[in-house]
Amino acid sequence: MAHASHMHSLEFKLPDLGEGLTEAEIVRWLVEVGDLVAVDQPVVEVETAKAMVEVPCPYGGVVTARFGEEGTELPVGAPLLTVAVGPAADGGSTGGSGNVLVGYGTSEAPARRRRVRPVVAADGKARSSDPAPLAPAPAAPEPVEGPVPVISPLVRRLARDNGLDLRRLPGSGPDGLILRADVENALRTKAAPAAPVAEEPPARVSPARDGARTPLKGVRGAVADKLSRSRREIPDATCWVDADATELMRARAAMNAGTAPKISLLALLARICTAALARFPELNSYVDTDAREVVQVEQVHLGFAAQTDRGLVVPVVRDAHERDAESLSAEFARLTEAGRAGTLTPGELTGGTFTLNNYGVFGVDGSTPIINHPEAAMLGVGRIVPKPWVHEGELAVRQVVQLSLTFDHRVCDGGTAGGFLRYVADCVEQPAMLLRTL
Repeated sequence: MAHASHMHSLEFKLPDLGEGLTEAEIVRWLVEVGDLVAVDQPVVEVETAKAMVEVPCPYGGVVTARFGEEGTELPVGAPLLTVAVGPAADGGSTGGSGNVLVGYGTSEAPARRRRVRPVVAADGKARSSDPAPLAPAPAAPEPVEGPVPVISPLVRRLARDNGLDLRRLPGSGPDGLILRADVENALRTKAAPAAPVAEEPPARVSPARDGARTPLKGVRGAVADKLSRSRREIPDATCWVDADATELMRARAAMNAGTAPKISLLALLARICTAALARFPELNSYVDTDAREVVQVEQVHLGFAAQTDRGLVVPVVRDAHERDAESLSAEFARLTEAGRAGTLTPGELTGGTFTLNNYGVFGVDGSTPIINHPEAAMLGVGRIVPKPWVHEGELAVRQVVQLSLTFDHRVCDGGTAGGFLRYVADCVEQPAMLLRTL
């Protein structure tokens, strides 16, 4: 298409996604060369060190080029795509709303797009850098209309990394959809004749155990960097205590007996945490290493560890000290669901001042977790299980939990840490103590 004099091309660069992020990995393109895009339409899904983010384009027009294949990392400010804009393309060059982030997460592609036919190379794939839209190359050996249907971009990447041509692969899913099992089966049959030496030790044939490598980038890479920095910079120590949680469990059952919204155990533990931090504010702080000062924080932004398919994330409940148990329950539920869906925003994953770590969900009693840098402390909660316990001078079966406090020894000594943990344990054993804080 020859550009008319009334149309011109604009370059859209990877925007600053906030929170000090300097780069992002392209996970999935949502538009192709030749597509007609509207103002603020999401055009690419990227993974930052904090979350999955759909990036909207502020221009309306025809996509004339894309920069970067799926799986590559781009720095902030690098070109993402170019768009031909003008009266003939949706709404001009500067009609963007200014929104940096419109949607988050791994939702399906946006509503069906109006398509202008993209450039197709001899291998049947749309080129990312050729001008558009031209007629497809006639020499394609196996013409394919549109992209090959694959269940997820991760499966597409698995095939690409192993040199597997998806156009030649029959899909076993609905309407020929290519599933992960289809790709793995093809890789197994491809590997057998190509590498006969692998038959010497038969155990080496399995791709699941042979040479698997997981790049430490994106969310996992950010977590790895943070954990390493925490261990490198923070002289941490851990103390722990067993507590009888029978009364806390009874109190929760009584609170949930009616028709009001249910109160989660995590919310009650969070309520105990905020009461304890009001008594021991030294633990709601961080160390400014440059100034060599301990900085105490007034608000309690409570992080909680959550395991997801993308690894460990720590969503943050803002102003937890101002919330009651019902509000805490609702916010924990909302953030947990967002974590599982991959839709947590960067702002919801940063800024915590204290972390609550319920590792009891893994069926373990205790742990010595790594502090969530730059925070000063983390309360750990093990599983709650029936155990023999001396109660009011008699041996009884009680619901027992092990509590641990991992703390930065620079912000306080063992007396303060022990006092905090003992207060938490006392509240677990006698929830009525929380009435003092109302």
